[in-house]
Parts: sequence; C-alpha cells; structure tokens
Amino acid sequence: MNHRDEDGDREDGDEADEHRVHREEFHHDPIAHAEVRAGMTVGELADEYGSAGVGAANLHEAVDIYAEMLGDDVTNFFGLAGAMVPTGMRRIVADLIRDGHIDALVTTGANLTHDAIEAIGGKHHHGRDEQHGKSMREHDEQLRDEEVDRIYNVYLPQEHFALFESHLRSEVFPNIEETVSIQRMTEELGRANSEVNDREGVEEDAGIAAAAYENDVPVYCPAVQDSVLGLQAWMYSQTSDFTLDALRDMTHLTDIAFEAEKSGAMVVGGGVPKNYVLQTMLVSPSAYDYGVQLTMDPPETGGLSGATLDEARSWGKLEKAARNASVYADATITLPLVVAAARDRIESDQR
Repeated sequence: MNHRDEDGDREDGDEADEHRVHREEFHHDPIAHAEVRAGMTVGELADEYGSAGVGAANLHEAVDIYAEMLGDDVTNFFGLAGAMVPTGMRRIVADLIRDGHIDALVTTGANLTHDAIEAIGGKHHHGRDEQHGKSMREHDEQLRDEEVDRIYNVYLPQEHFALFESHLRSEVFPNIEETVSIQRMTEELGRANSEVNDREGVEEDAGIAAAAYENDVPVYCPAVQDSVLGLQAWMYSQTSDFTLDALRDMTHLTDIAFEAEKSGAMVVGGGVPKNYVLQTMLVSPSAYDYGVQLTMDPPETGGLSGATLDEARSWGKLEKAARNASVYADATITLPLVVAAARDRIESDQR
C-alpha cells in the first residue's frame, strides 16, 4: 500500500514498488521434492525426476523427448559408442530394433565384435571387486598370463576372439562379394550371427546385428578398422580380393535422412558414431527434429563427444525448433532408464 506524508510526498514504500523487478521467469513451476515408493513404475519414477533439478530434470526431459521420437512418423537414427555390449546393454538395443524403434544404427566395430561373440556362444563375465592384496597392475599382469582381457569391471577370455575369427572366416567373409560397403559386411555378419545362434542352440539371444538383419535395419560402422572386427577384415583382405568401400555407406545413410518427414537422433556415447549420425543432416534439406544424447564427456573440453546438442544446432544438424536434451551420466545407468520410461509412457498413452 502506498502512503503519503502530510505534504503529499510519497514515502519509501512507493519508491520500492516503482523499482520492483517485473519477472517473466521464476514466477511459476517451483522445484518440488521427488517421491519414491515401493511398486512404482520406471515411468512414474521419471515423472518424479521432473519435479527435481540438475541431472534429474535433464533425464526427465530426455524421457519426454525420446517418447515423442518413438512415434510412428519419426525416422530414428541411433548412435551407439562405448563398451555398451560387454557391459550388458545388448538386449535393450536389439529389442528397440525388433520393435521398430531404430531405423538406422551407427555403432563401433568393438560393439559388433562383442555382439557376435555372445551370439555364437561366448560370454562376458563380472570381474572381482577385490584383488586379494594385489595392486591393480599386479592383477592385470595376472590376467595377461591367464589370457583374460579386462574392460573396467568386465572380463572376457581371449579364446572367444579365436572363436570370433573362425566365425568370420567360415560364416561371414566367404559370402561377401569382392568390394562391398561396410554396411553390407555388417548385414552379412547379422545373418551369420542369427543362423549360427539358431543352429547351435545358443542360450543367449542372437543380438543386435542379427535383429537388424532380420528386420531390414541397416547397421553402419564407419570406424570399423578400429576394432577386432576391422583387424580380421584387414587380415582376410591380405589373402583375398575382399575389400571395403567406406564411402558407399554415406549415400545409403543420406538417402534415409533425405526421405524422412521427421527425424530423431538418440546418441549413446560420443566419438565417430555420434558425429556420423549428426553430420548426415549437413547434406540433407532438413535437420533433426529431436535429439537425445547420453554421455559422460563434459562439454568444456570443446570435444565432440561431450558437445551439447544445442551446439549441433549451430551447425545446422538440428532444426532451430528441435527438442533436445543432453544427460551427462554413465550410459549403462541412463540408457535403461530412458528407454524403459519412454516405453512406459507410450503404453500408458495407448491405454
């Protein structure tokens, strides 16, 4: 309330009202406190994340966007980097392919290598939490002597790589023409994984490449040389006319982007798969309408792996009006959460 003194002059309260800031933000949507309870669904948990701030709010937004991306009219590109197959994320990606939620997959040769190993009967194993009084170096030296490879806290016996080499030379490479695209090789790998998995009665699922082959989803691996799969392909090329045409894939992938009415990018990890997915839009008449990335690399380094999707907008890889979110956390934690919550959201909307 304004007050005036006996001479009609305004008092201090009037001056304070005059200088009060008009706020367009901060007058709504206060931070609430997430509620967790027994029996709640993953979708309900993600909704509670939306009440909170920092990473929880980012993950909630990622779920919102990814659920919208999985609509029928969106062409979905999926970038998969990092040790996602050996750490147990294989079935999630294979199921997304089978359910029609991935239209093009870009991944690493390493993920395809480990995927094939599991498809033909190999297994990855949990490492020990403690090393019985040994330093980690001493422990790794022991693993070297015992012919066991370590991926952080996951172990893989080296004989599985010999099994993989035999698989490639007997089931994959002989069925490939002399000069092919990398995508053609991954297609043949998926076929072989599927057939051997079924023929040998392997308990583990046939996996990502097999699901892609069975559902006509192309798998691109632009840095295939940087993997055991690439090494084996090179070795085979030394005694045969087999060779890979890396540029041929770009036409195929660009055609998918060119024909998409709406498009979305789910990028797990960074590196080559992330850039390969995003750069496709540089030669397309449009850009991504949706984008979600799950990474542990910070944006402050200026490197691509941690770069925000907002930064990609400046390059024309995302539409100006695109919905996008970046979640900075371990993808073995965030990928299952985002996928499960988005699926839950879709099923709830269909009820």
